[in-house]
Amino acid sequence: MFSHLPDSFLQMNTIFISILIEALPFVLIGVFIAGFIQMFISEKFIARVIPKNKFLAVIVGSLIGVFFPSCECGIVPIVRNLLAKGVPLHAGIAFMLTAPIINPVVLFSTYVAFGSTWEVPLLRVAGSLVVALVVGNIIAYFYKGTGLKDRFLKYEAASEKVVVPAGNLAIASGPAERTTTNFQVLRTEETPVRLEHNHAHQHGAEHTHTKMTFSQKVWRTVQHAVDEFFSVGKYLVFGALIAAAMQTYIKTSTLVSIGHGPILSILLMMVLAFVLSLCSEADAFIGASFRSVFSTQSIVAFLVFGPMLDIKNLMMMLGAFKAKFVLLIVTSVTIVVFLYALVI
Repeated sequence: MFSHLPDSFLQMNTIFISILIEALPFVLIGVFIAGFIQMFISEKFIARVIPKNKFLAVIVGSLIGVFFPSCECGIVPIVRNLLAKGVPLHAGIAFMLTAPIINPVVLFSTYVAFGSTWEVPLLRVAGSLVVALVVGNIIAYFYKGTGLKDRFLKYEAASEKVVVPAGNLAIASGPAERTTTNFQVLRTEETPVRLEHNHAHQHGAEHTHTKMTFSQKVWRTVQHAVDEFFSVGKYLVFGALIAAAMQTYIKTSTLVSIGHGPILSILLMMVLAFVLSLCSEADAFIGASFRSVFSTQSIVAFLVFGPMLDIKNLMMMLGAFKAKFVLLIVTSVTIVVFLYALVI
């Protein structure tokens, strides 16, 4: 049936399917975590956990990924929901950059891949923290804006009928809208929003879903996870298709042949990490296979850069964040990873 198709096309199809099979479980984990955050974690809880100080918030965001066993395939919907819940943009992006690397599953797989030694795993973790701290603080002190696309901001607010921080969410204006000093309140004729008391601008307000039963919250979590899956899934498929095409038609041997010297080899391994689009739970074994060809610096660059930026992840970020903000992330992450690999 497929005998008339070129071998290269069949190879691309095989790589495409393998990328999807590898990524889908982690996307599912990510969207269910996102749904859980949406329904079970309140803004008050987040306000208590995240420090007001920008620098400390970036540190907390960088470290909290230890408790989230998620790879980069599913991290975007999680971060999108955290931002919609009121997590500062700089803390959310710091979490997005480190979570696929510093969680115990990835740390253990890296340890095993490199012969049960700690040098490369520790350099990988340290590199991710350095990148997250630098990029997070750049966003904290130099970027002005919400980062998320407006359509997602409006969707998150409308789906929950909540009081949300004006600094994070922009809600479409209309005759039924009411604004306090620090919060913008979404009202509809069918479901009014109730403020807890007259000091709502200081203390916020409760979600309408806090009155739901546990089973109702679970059902809404599943619904939200399904919405998230179809929202990010198309970008995953598109990214996997591009990655498969590049792996098929751009030979790795050609890239390796030009990777001489410390600077070119680091840049080459970063390009390979972007093109191969491996999940962070598995990329250490691929990186370890290059030990006889490339230096430790180059391999660390591969292991740090890949989970932060690859084709499928970039497609999902472009689907959730504004293009200029994604450009800022891509540029700053690339520069910091390169410099880190160069000096270790």
